[in-house]
Amino acid sequence: MGTRPEVIKMAPVILLLKINRLFQCSVCVTSQHKELLEQQMNVFGLKADFDLDIMTHNQDNFDVSTKILQRLKPVIQKTAPDLILVQGDTNTAFIAALAGFYTKIRIAHIEAGLRTYRKDEPYPEEISRQMISRLAVLHFAPTEAAKQNLLNENIESSDIYVTGNTVIDALKYVQNLGSDSSKIKNHIKFLNIHEKIISLLYKPHKTLILVTMHREENIIEGIANVCKAIERLSQERDVVFVFSVHPNPNVKALVNGMLQNNNNIILTSPLPYIIFIQILNRCSFIITDSGGIQEEAAMLGKPVLVARNHSDRPESITAGIASLVGTEVEDIYKAALELIDNKTKRERMTRSMALYGDGHASEKIVEILMQLAKNGFE
Repeated sequence: MGTRPEVIKMAPVILLLKINRLFQCSVCVTSQHKELLEQQMNVFGLKADFDLDIMTHNQDNFDVSTKILQRLKPVIQKTAPDLILVQGDTNTAFIAALAGFYTKIRIAHIEAGLRTYRKDEPYPEEISRQMISRLAVLHFAPTEAAKQNLLNENIESSDIYVTGNTVIDALKYVQNLGSDSSKIKNHIKFLNIHEKIISLLYKPHKTLILVTMHREENIIEGIANVCKAIERLSQERDVVFVFSVHPNPNVKALVNGMLQNNNNIILTSPLPYIIFIQILNRCSFIITDSGGIQEEAAMLGKPVLVARNHSDRPESITAGIASLVGTEVEDIYKAALELIDNKTKRERMTRSMALYGDGHASEKIVEILMQLAKNGFE
């Protein structure tokens, strides 16, 4: 694992593997997003057995990829695993899969089969996930649509398992921790939350809109356009925006430069997952270019405006609980304004739907691994 979403989506699987006597599970992190990684691992009580510690200031895809490949080799040689589990579509996942291929270790891909079939959207994730599919021997697809993508690419049906998405498992795990502030402080070691955010949790009459933007293809123009749209909305309507700002230096500089002096827009660093889910559950709707939030929002019944031109989560859009609005200022502004002003429209999109699983994806994955392990992974 290397990023915040990877921890969230892998944690439920790791927790089950750790208590299963059939497996010896080692956790290797690349620290592609070091601070965010530690923050989220703390939520789930996880510790890394190996830390490749690749994080440096202003690194690019070349730096990340080469360092992971070089530093992962001795870890694989030391542990000699039967199977390497990777999740999603990050550089960490792709290079780990490549390292497994070079060392002739089987690769299992969690969240397999998501596609836009556009090389630059999302960039570089679309190519990463396609490459992982060529390298993996086990494909844990979150939905039937994802499975169909894999079948269309001539992946053997017997190697594909539709399990649901493990993010729903993580969501339910965090919900079970409770929403009481004392419990939050006990579970979150690195609690440093903007006091306005905490107060908003207890003001249900206040319209709260959650914003996250981080896709590389949206830096700079797409994110700047979202900032322009929400700044205009914050002046025209009595609403509060909570903008979870990605730690990418270019994103931080852009968003802070455009929005930091607006009293109706709260800028925060990425929140511990237990807090983030409370904000997600509290908000009226979300503006985002993230994939994982679309999955969580579907379960929580929160409308999503997807600030992208193409979606790899078509299930939400087809179901009518998410809308693909692109990255033009006027399109984002109009779509958000309609959800603010039109209660009927907002309620029509406010439906909880188990589009991405029932919260038992991790159990299904581990059960499959148990059966395969008993057969020597043949």
